[in-house]
Amino acid sequence: MDNERLKTLVPAIFDFFICPKSQTPLRRQPFSPKFLISDYKSSLSRIQWEEKKMEAVAAFNSPCTPKLGMTPSPSFSGGTSYSRLYGRGLRMKSPKIKCPANFTAHASISNGDSVVTLLDYGAGNVRSVRNAIHRLGFDIKDVQKPEDILNANRLIFPGVGAFAAAMSVLNQKGMAEALRAYIENDRPFLGICLGLQLLFDFSEENGPVQGLGLIPGVVGRFDSANGLRVPHLGWDALKVKENAGILGDVAQRHVYFVHSYRAIPSDDNRDWVSSTCNYGGEFIASVTRGSVNAVQFHPEKSGDVGLSILRRFLSPNSSSARQMPNEGKATKLAKRVIACLDVRANDKGDLVVTKGDQYDVREQTEENQVRNLGKPVELAGQYYMDGADEVTFLNITGFRDFPLGDLPMLQVLRYTSENVFVPLTVGGGIRDFTDSNGRQYSSLEVASEYFRSGADKISIGSDAVFAAEAYLRTGVKTGKTSLEQISYVYGSQAVVVSIDPRRVYVKDPDDVTYKCIKVSNPGPDGEEYAWYQCTVKGGRVGRPIGAYELAKAVEELGAGEILLNCIDCDGQGGGFDVELVKLISDAVSIPVIASSGAGAVEHFSEVFRKTNASAALAAGIFHRKEVPIQAVKEHLLKEGIEVRS
Repeated sequence: MDNERLKTLVPAIFDFFICPKSQTPLRRQPFSPKFLISDYKSSLSRIQWEEKKMEAVAAFNSPCTPKLGMTPSPSFSGGTSYSRLYGRGLRMKSPKIKCPANFTAHASISNGDSVVTLLDYGAGNVRSVRNAIHRLGFDIKDVQKPEDILNANRLIFPGVGAFAAAMSVLNQKGMAEALRAYIENDRPFLGICLGLQLLFDFSEENGPVQGLGLIPGVVGRFDSANGLRVPHLGWDALKVKENAGILGDVAQRHVYFVHSYRAIPSDDNRDWVSSTCNYGGEFIASVTRGSVNAVQFHPEKSGDVGLSILRRFLSPNSSSARQMPNEGKATKLAKRVIACLDVRANDKGDLVVTKGDQYDVREQTEENQVRNLGKPVELAGQYYMDGADEVTFLNITGFRDFPLGDLPMLQVLRYTSENVFVPLTVGGGIRDFTDSNGRQYSSLEVASEYFRSGADKISIGSDAVFAAEAYLRTGVKTGKTSLEQISYVYGSQAVVVSIDPRRVYVKDPDDVTYKCIKVSNPGPDGEEYAWYQCTVKGGRVGRPIGAYELAKAVEELGAGEILLNCIDCDGQGGGFDVELVKLISDAVSIPVIASSGAGAVEHFSEVFRKTNASAALAAGIFHRKEVPIQAVKEHLLKEGIEVRS
């Protein structure tokens, strides 16, 4: 069998189990699975092979895998053992995942115009784009060679990561010239985020680095000198020009941005520009010329508005493509309201959403069971429908062995990203691992699995504390910490550091070397000052570093955002620790998410008014339906605080 034939057949074997909704002639052909599986395994890295095995087994065992009336090829029938096909080394220890009740297999358009060619060069979360395309009824053909670009009827390039790395891959694979030729011939094209930036002459990111040179201009970094928070992260408004193509009348709606670099409009490129955004100055938010489109924001993460933009590109002549969501009132970067789901296995082995009381997740009863507030995939879908701007999963299940075998969040993310089109963040267990066979897996490999499974951002906790301590002790950036490695490969905007501090009261700030504040409510012995001690291992172990010092250090090491918790306020419902949030949000130039303590809508407006927090996160009040997400947003709008409606 020649290599080209093998490349065509082998992915379809896994597609048979993982994506049964995709139609492929392979299923009607006999073939030798042993030969193909062995050959396919040799073409993958170890981490990719483990992921493929997990996907195939989980999909086959899942009661919600859609069969669509199809039966396996005869080669797979007759009692064939799937564990034999995929190897005996796989340990499926993950807690049981309940398939969401609203799981659906989206039908594909049946004519020959249903295929979208996707240029995925292997960085970041492209699964979200795939899910959005499938949601709109289209099939996907992946680019394997330059000719696939030239032969595409429509091409989407969801660029993620660093400019230099992307150009290097395109040049090495001979795809840069094919991409130039495709666009120069005015073929249907949609670039997303980095897929827009690469069209320009140069980028200053790790450069200058030469781009495709199709649009005049240089991509430069946002200037944070005047207090501008970088990356530009969140839901912002567009200034749309006339005849803006696929944008239509989206001008009054928020769309989701996450980037540290941008292109500036000029006389040389103004004929390309279809919309701009104002963040520390005007930058190019989208370009359009003929059949060529590119956007700096992420339509696949912009909810119904983003899906409408994608639909306009994929089906420009359909009546549904001309329909846009209800008119909004977006004028600037919105404050974000984030739903958080603490996920762990209960005593029966089911994966549930729970909530701690100062980090204690067990009921104070004789049974002492894990507090069960719902199923993670269903709750995430509900919060998306309710208007959550992001969904954060914090995996608080203990890790015992190999993360790819023990990690339930991979399946949760895959199911969730099928129907949730806002950013997904996941944290828990992102560190170096050694499995029972002595094989080592880096934190970068673990994070890569999260991204491939549907995460847009990953949250690092304890590992970031240790990295910051070492950096403050030595003053040296080794480049070997999980924080540095992941931010280098995927960009700082993809890395959140979760800080779990507790308040420590002191009578005199000179008694400690950490940053102290004067508190509004004195301590138990009348202390007027306090510092915030960082903890690890779920708040159980205190460390010799303050939240202020940690925040400053992780920003220098490459963090793009801080999730600021507070053990003292967790589960109390008395409001966010405004003094802590103000301390940290004033200290760094990256976005800060306020967390812990929300109990009423007024707590959200208070933290936004009194601090520089970019977002506020809550869990228990949403899970218990005490305060709906929509009620929070309505209150904020009445208070004059812009949010996404």
